[in-house]
Amino acid sequence: MWKWLHPYAKPETQYRLCGKFIPFFAILTALLLGAGIVWGLAFAPADYQQGNSFRIMYVHVPSAIWSMTVYGSMAVAALIGLVWQIKYAHLSVIAMAPIGAVFTFLALVTGAIWGKPMWGTWWVWDARLTAELILFFLYLGVMALYSAFSDRTKGMKAAAVLCVVGVINLPIIHFSVEWWNTLHQGASITKFEKPSIATPMLIPLILSIFGFMCLTIWLSLVRYRNTLLREDMKRPWVKELANG
Repeated sequence: MWKWLHPYAKPETQYRLCGKFIPFFAILTALLLGAGIVWGLAFAPADYQQGNSFRIMYVHVPSAIWSMTVYGSMAVAALIGLVWQIKYAHLSVIAMAPIGAVFTFLALVTGAIWGKPMWGTWWVWDARLTAELILFFLYLGVMALYSAFSDRTKGMKAAAVLCVVGVINLPIIHFSVEWWNTLHQGASITKFEKPSIATPMLIPLILSIFGFMCLTIWLSLVRYRNTLLREDMKRPWVKELANG
């Protein structure tokens, strides 16, 4: 039943497949992210309470969403790698980790910038903010564990275990505003029947979110492709690429 998937297990096939999709997602990233950011920063109406300071959400919200999504994807790949002993699943975890770490850092920084005029302070030990900070440390931990072992196989497995265990932090981030009394606002765009955000502000936000999605896929493909080359640099298919 699954024999049609077997050719895609070869690293050379994965390398070529990534190469085909990279230009597609690069173009989508430029179009969606460019449209969403420009529309949101320049043309969306100012908020009646927050004025123009709300515009940082066009970077903050997508980076926060995809910081969690990337980690969830890493956890799935790590579990596959641990259960079925698939080395390339572990490699995908290592390829995605820096991307998720950057998104998490971006979410924390933009959140602090947004919080200063809204809350009067750069940082509070709010439940969601604290959980997002823990997520950042989890990303750093995954990368550090991978690099801490001279045996890369042990490093990949140790990083995968941390990744799977750390996934418990994701529902804490998502539901923290419902479980605890926090300063962070609740859901705005996931209430599809009646979103808490005006349509002229919502459309560029959705474009930015999908733009960040394409950016995530694009960067993941680029990094995974490079990881495959580093991992198999002594294998014939890589030497053929170099000679060709």
